[in-house]
Amino acid sequence: MSLLQAFDSADEVFLTLTEMARRTGMHKPTALRLARTLALTRFLVQREDGAWRLGPFAGWIGSRYQAQFDVGSVIGPILLRLAAETGESSSFYVHEGNLRSCLMRCDGPNARPDHPRSGELLPLELGAPGRAILAALGEPGDLYERIRRRGFHYARAERSTGAAAVAAAVRGAHGVVLGAVSTSGPVERLTTPVLRRLAPITMAAARQLGIALGGVSATSLRATWHP
Repeated sequence: MSLLQAFDSADEVFLTLTEMARRTGMHKPTALRLARTLALTRFLVQREDGAWRLGPFAGWIGSRYQAQFDVGSVIGPILLRLAAETGESSSFYVHEGNLRSCLMRCDGPNARPDHPRSGELLPLELGAPGRAILAALGEPGDLYERIRRRGFHYARAERSTGAAAVAAAVRGAHGVVLGAVSTSGPVERLTTPVLRRLAPITMAAARQLGIALGGVSATSLRATWHP
């Protein structure tokens, strides 16, 4: 298992025996013996030059894990807790291209009737969740630099005239941007000072969700869209 966990970098597909031994703390003969055993069951594959990579059976195990992963049971409790703590509505948005969609939402006690519903497609460049996602994806510009520095973005009457929200990006394994968590409500209640006050708790929920979804890819989340 230590040998398999040595392949934890998205930038390094192949590892030499020396590097595997260094990362696991094993002696090279031990690492080589175990790597050859894993190769027999296709968990590892060795190239002609001696370097190693994960094999097809490792991918099959990963796909089985994702297939059994109930995304809703992970996202739901975090959004419920966020809504309970803020008294406002909480949402999780995923993104594809220049669009975002509300994957799951927990309405607050006084939710607006015209808020985005699950599956509704919205532009990334309008609203706090979309801009938080764009900033996390590396969008250039002073606005997005500010969002990256403080870790959140808030907007009032930007996408919808009566709505306000504060949002933070959700990052999964290796920093992959999975989407954004937002806390939203009517502009009359969510003034700028209130949105700033709600920012830390929204960011905390985004971090919790990123950890909880660490084994799920952005592609898997997008596959749950029902536009």
